[in-house]
Amino acid sequence: MPERAPSHKAGSQLAESKSPYLLQHADNPVAWYPWGKKAFQKAKEEDKPVFLSIGYATCHWCHVMAHESFEDTEVADLLNRCFVSVKVDREERPDVDQVYMTVCQALTGRGGWPLSIFMTPDKKPFFAGTYFPKHSRAGMGMPGFMDICANIADVWKNNRSQLMESSDKITAAIQPAEQAHPGVLVDKDTLNQCFQHFEKAFDPQWGGFGSAPKFPSPHNYSFLLRWHARTGNKTAVKMVEKSLQSMRQGGIFDHIGLGFHRYSVDERWLVPHFEKMLYDQAMLSFAYTDLFQVTKKQYYAQVVREIAAYVLRDMTSPEGGFYSAEDADSEGEEGLFYVWKPQEIVAHLGPEEGDLFCRFYNITEKGNFEHNLSIPHMTESVGAFAARNAIKTQELEQRLGTCREKLFHIREKRVHPFKDDKILSAWNGLMIAALSRASQALGEPSYRDAAKRSADFVLTAMREGDGRLYRRYRLGESAFSGVLEDYAFMVWGLIELYETTFEVQYLKEALDLNELMHTLFRDDAGGGFFFVGKDSEQMIVQSKDIYDGATPSGNSVAVMNLMRLARMTGDTALEQHAEKSMKAFSAQIMSHPMGFAQFLAACDFIIGPTQEIVVVGNPGDKVTEQMLQAVKQAYLPNKVLLFRGKEDSYKDLDKIAPYAGKMASAVSDRPTAFWCQQFACQEPITAIEKLESVIMSA
Repeated sequence: MPERAPSHKAGSQLAESKSPYLLQHADNPVAWYPWGKKAFQKAKEEDKPVFLSIGYATCHWCHVMAHESFEDTEVADLLNRCFVSVKVDREERPDVDQVYMTVCQALTGRGGWPLSIFMTPDKKPFFAGTYFPKHSRAGMGMPGFMDICANIADVWKNNRSQLMESSDKITAAIQPAEQAHPGVLVDKDTLNQCFQHFEKAFDPQWGGFGSAPKFPSPHNYSFLLRWHARTGNKTAVKMVEKSLQSMRQGGIFDHIGLGFHRYSVDERWLVPHFEKMLYDQAMLSFAYTDLFQVTKKQYYAQVVREIAAYVLRDMTSPEGGFYSAEDADSEGEEGLFYVWKPQEIVAHLGPEEGDLFCRFYNITEKGNFEHNLSIPHMTESVGAFAARNAIKTQELEQRLGTCREKLFHIREKRVHPFKDDKILSAWNGLMIAALSRASQALGEPSYRDAAKRSADFVLTAMREGDGRLYRRYRLGESAFSGVLEDYAFMVWGLIELYETTFEVQYLKEALDLNELMHTLFRDDAGGGFFFVGKDSEQMIVQSKDIYDGATPSGNSVAVMNLMRLARMTGDTALEQHAEKSMKAFSAQIMSHPMGFAQFLAACDFIIGPTQEIVVVGNPGDKVTEQMLQAVKQAYLPNKVLLFRGKEDSYKDLDKIAPYAGKMASAVSDRPTAFWCQQFACQEPITAIEKLESVIMSA
């Protein structure tokens, strides 16, 4: 894809953009404008309604609508005559996307991309939808885009008052309702209700929740593991194991190149939407890491390693930041890059190994995808297949590994899906957090180093002079004010990175960004945080997002960050802010707890018990390292961990957490762990065996 699209007659204003999505449309015959004053001023001057199209570079149905309509001169002529057309990359401008997606969901009961909005020059919407074919499909109940545009143009000209009245009503309807009372803190009963809802929705045959399509939603599984830790409920762990095993065995996992696709279109996790998103890799890495820590089964640790291998190989920029996504399509067809025929496998691997690979990964003549092609997937474990075929398990693993490596290099010669190489602060924050946690649990320093490179990149290349975050970086340009999730997710990543490296600068940066987040986003009156900061363009609605969708909400992560930072620093004001935010949303959470799994993780932390752990010792000392590793590798979801070295360089920590310095001065040269739980501290621990015993009983 060109970095800059060629000029064209339509006069598109997108060619100077750095957004891969906007550049994909820069040579359309539609006279696109990027979101901004110029577009809306033109609409006012020419007395035209605005057509707003929102999507992203790796969106399959965005490509379909683009090919059918936006590349079509007949459609373009109608749009250019009757509308001012605006293109928005929803990943660059989530503030715009959030507002108009709310409109679409309110008007149609559903949402998705491409998002198609018609509105006044004052940005007030009066019609919304997602994908529209060029012409109506009566049998499918789908109106045609040409008909919609023509009808709206006619009403705008001849009965505009009807549209203006609709736009006023819609704008009023999407304004957030005022909270009648301050609410209460969520209690254990709500956590239990959430677990019960998950138990009822669980699919015991294939794992996951509900029927097709199935989304990974990794924070749901992390919540269930927290519930197990709190109650000892074994069903919670069984649900997580069944789901995460099924995902890893299914076609939603890329068995050749590693990493997970976006979601499964069926209930079996077999046929995926082949797009790969950075945030899915991060959140799934968290879930598998948690499950490894709970069960100690190396199988789950291996999945974490596979996710990391994919991200570090294919999704990491030379500067250290992580790219956003890979498309589902290649050569104009979804999934073509990832699917196989048996003859192709045998041609590359030979008859014996080819047959083995096809039988294990279910590559058949009939296929399980379009055009009799097959998506590699597993229907039984390596051990079960080995036993059934009288092969030693280790031998089978080695043979399959060699086959996969050969096929990976063959597949690399195919036309690759498009890679969206922009770097987003929020999604990098998630990946920093995930790699840091994986480094702790698996003892893998390369994950720590990759997390550090990303954090250092974002903290230098994606900040303004006063420390505020930019949303996006690409081709040397940082742009767009960060939204709440950029701050919250980066703070999360920095907290995890500090607990991995114990480099105090990362904890300090987390506190500084958290303070900026408070300044820019906090709702002083009602509690919680607005999606858009005070320094950003103000939309027609000022919302506070709390629903945990494909990624956790900024508010749910912000509340958890506040609690962790409060316990790490001893600053109770942070805890008070967290509790106020929790109360602000408690009514919504208690009414439908299953939709707020990440938020309930923060509730779980607030309810406690929590563990505040400080290890004092010399870096590199054997017992000191054993103590730190014992804490890092344990499943302690409600713990915070500080390390206070004896050297002068660690005195910087005392400014942030003064109690750590007092602990350091209270011990001799012997490594010591200070364990505090639920506002009570135990005697200092100097023996690793004692610390391990305390961890086991936590």
